Amino acid sequence: MASKSDIGSGTTRPVVTRFAPSPTGFLHIGNARTGLFSWLYARHFGGKALLRIEDTDKQRSTQEAIDVILDGLDWLGLEFDGEPVFQSQRADRHAEVAYKLLEAGRAYKCFSTPEELTEMREQQRANKQPLRYDGRWRDRDPSEAPEGTPFTVRIKTETTGEIVIEDAVQGRVAVKNEEIDDFILLRADGTPTYMLAVVVDDVDMGCTHIIRGDDHLNNAFRQLQVIRAMRGIEDGWEDPVYAHVPLIHGNDGAKLSKRHGALGVDAYRDELGILPETLFNYLLRLGWGHGDKEEFTREEAIALFDIRDVNKGPSRFDMKKLLNMNGHYIREADDARLAGIAAPMIGPDVDIDLLTKAMPVLKTRARDMIELATGAAFLFKQRPLEMSENAASLLNDEARKHLSQISARLRAVSDWTTEALEANLKTYAEELGLGLGKLAQPLRAALTGQTTSPGIFDVLALLGREESLARIDAQASG
Repeated sequence: MASKSDIGSGTTRPVVTRFAPSPTGFLHIGNARTGLFSWLYARHFGGKALLRIEDTDKQRSTQEAIDVILDGLDWLGLEFDGEPVFQSQRADRHAEVAYKLLEAGRAYKCFSTPEELTEMREQQRANKQPLRYDGRWRDRDPSEAPEGTPFTVRIKTETTGEIVIEDAVQGRVAVKNEEIDDFILLRADGTPTYMLAVVVDDVDMGCTHIIRGDDHLNNAFRQLQVIRAMRGIEDGWEDPVYAHVPLIHGNDGAKLSKRHGALGVDAYRDELGILPETLFNYLLRLGWGHGDKEEFTREEAIALFDIRDVNKGPSRFDMKKLLNMNGHYIREADDARLAGIAAPMIGPDVDIDLLTKAMPVLKTRARDMIELATGAAFLFKQRPLEMSENAASLLNDEARKHLSQISARLRAVSDWTTEALEANLKTYAEELGLGLGKLAQPLRAALTGQTTSPGIFDVLALLGREESLARIDAQASG
């Protein structure tokens, strides 16, 4: 009987995936989705999900960016197996593979100068030929180059036939070998190229499945050249299963940009107030689905996810849908947890117990945590309250007279509950022949400094008798 690692995985080996972000900036939302898919696939088949930090660009890779990536993955709840692998620490191993290929005659030294290569490309451009290395040093003796001349190491690619990839998302894709030039493995300064480093790391980490964006599909054909060239030189150089996921587009169908929501995961949390379960679920549904089901627990996602169910076409990012989903998860979230998230957004002197108590009435109105924190801020304001322009405009002489009467009536309320407070003010409004709203709006302004808030009787109950009356009296007296 087949093990779980065999079923549907495209290989008889236990599933090992990897997520390999470059720390040259934030954890982009598209990269986060790729990481999520890679993680889910490994968990679905009971395999390993590994993390590699591709930090070979020393000028742009920073520790700060690495920390942001790790923090974002942790916030999303993606726990990878083992310690992260740092590509920059493996340069010697990358070079070792290049020299093994050189020794086996499957790679060669290229002594072409930058000027010669520029001239070659200009001629190709003038002749309307594909821009690729023409193999001028492929079969030449290295002794023809002057002693001490710098050289790169290039792979000897196959020149006949084709490479076929049975991609788990894209289906069958083929490229003729003659279209792939002898690309560089080692630069003239001895440093490995991306094309070499990625393949060596994938093999050494035992990766069976490479799940990544479809902008890397063309790279796969080159990387397979390295894998197949190393067979017979070292053990373990097997073709992985590739799965190239379509990129995310904006809601207008254009390539995703900042105006669509192409932000870092940390910005969704800190600047937009998105909950991790929201982003997890939303990214999961970008290009993948299971019938009409819209919401998935982490356990359900692991049980149901298969990379072969990902759509071939680009998915569209919809900020409105994300925020609506976030509002749903806020309403379902534990009150104490929400209070813990919102408190730092409000300020240093927050009564966490009061904030938790207020959550049932606050969270019904909010689509994001920023909105939730803003809506809760009135609870912790110091007198005299700072008034918004619209709130101040409500507090005219007539309104102040009503506030004075409301204060007197509320002092007589012995049971400071929403029901008792509502009954009292409704009676007063009826006596005046006014709609309750005519009293509620200036009262809201006096209590919160704003024109929007939770229900006015909830506001009174949360602030309590002493604070409520003090705020009303402060505005009643002008």
